Amino acid sequence: MFAINSTLSDAELASFPCAYSTAEGMLDRVCLGAGERILITGASGGVGSAAIQLAKRRGAEVIAVCGESKFDEVRQLGADQVIARGQSLLEVLEKDSVHIVADLVAGPQWPELLEVLSRGGRYVASGAIAGPIVELDVRTLYLKDLSFYGSTWQPKQVFENLIGYIERNEIRPVVAKTYQLRDLVQAQEDFMGKRFSGKLTIAIGSQIR
Repeated sequence: MFAINSTLSDAELASFPCAYSTAEGMLDRVCLGAGERILITGASGGVGSAAIQLAKRRGAEVIAVCGESKFDEVRQLGADQVIARGQSLLEVLEKDSVHIVADLVAGPQWPELLEVLSRGGRYVASGAIAGPIVELDVRTLYLKDLSFYGSTWQPKQVFENLIGYIERNEIRPVVAKTYQLRDLVQAQEDFMGKRFSGKLTIAIGSQIR
């Protein structure tokens, strides 16, 4: 159990634990530092939108990949540059121009993520919503001295740090909508439709999940 001192609503606080702890764990794993350039895929989703805020909090330059309809929302979260989902990254970014890739998507465009990584770059994954099977040219891995990280489990200090950010108002919740339990089917349909940014929350009696 972790105590938290915040004026945020239950619904707003409920948006943090899963998405923000996952995003914080990813950035902690690759030791994102101030001044580094990070590319975040799936940037309008719960983890992606959290990663934008957490990366900006560290002083990084953020490039976000998302659907064009979400551009304004993602910019408001702090993204310095946005790229449309499905657009060739190499048409927008130079090769070897990004220090870190935080990937929640994978899929057929995955090889381009390694092309834009600089020598010694770090790649961290915690999702594969566009497809988990990708093609890797191993020469890219070793000739560019890349480091790959998977990120699921987080050490205790990740959540403790996250609570500190919340209490100091350094990050803000992104709650797209809150549903009553009786509307769970609609919530699931809306979730699958991906027409929102941030998190959906469910009210169970007086509790929010």
